[in-house]
Amino acid sequence: MKILLIGYGAMNKRVARLAEEKGHEIVGVIVPDPENDYPYPTFTQISEAKDAEVAIDFSNPDLLLPLLDQDFTLPVVVATTGEKEKIQEKLQSLSTDMPVFFSANMSYGIHVMTKLLEVAVPLLQGYDIELIEAHHNKKVDAPSGTLIKLLDVIKDIKDEVNPVYDRSQTTERRKPEDIGISAVRGGTIVGEHEVLFAGVDETIELTHRAQSKDIFANGAITAAERLVNKPNGYYTFDNLNQ
Repeated sequence: MKILLIGYGAMNKRVARLAEEKGHEIVGVIVPDPENDYPYPTFTQISEAKDAEVAIDFSNPDLLLPLLDQDFTLPVVVATTGEKEKIQEKLQSLSTDMPVFFSANMSYGIHVMTKLLEVAVPLLQGYDIELIEAHHNKKVDAPSGTLIKLLDVIKDIKDEVNPVYDRSQTTERRKPEDIGISAVRGGTIVGEHEVLFAGVDETIELTHRAQSKDIFANGAITAAERLVNKPNGYYTFDNLNQ
């Protein structure tokens, strides 16, 4: 498989290494500063990478969104989490002309966690819900895109949801519809996400801990391997294997 990388930060460097170990080829990278020295050819447009069979994006909205306005038909795997709604809208539009894949978290374990949530939330209607995520001290956005993904699952199930991001700003008691959201930043934590269900005299926790960023890179590569053989359409972990 011949891969075009969108962005060449820490994650796509891992993608390049792991993809090449699997026998795939990196045909080039799209970066905001093509004048710098890179180990692969640099491009400014997706359509310039004539030999590419799929693009894998681990970048940011400033780089990605203008690229999605260009004229191209290359299958694309998108892992950028900022500006989620804009990115999803553009990908939905592009999906009539090419297969596209999007996930706010490329870990299949997180996908399984969302499926467990779909079962747990209806069964635990009387429980308070708290969402907690932790990442390394260099992560800028908070809460994480993955936590927002978990929150969206809960919103789709519960009739009333009121996200509470900062309890220091209120003196009111917790309401049944409140969902507390907490973000921790420190050290080299790869990524931890916890859903806490707090009931009367008992708690239930769903927790996912990433032990290496390789799980995200491998998840993107696996998605790309499957996407290149798919018909045009919009894909997530829910329908990629169908």
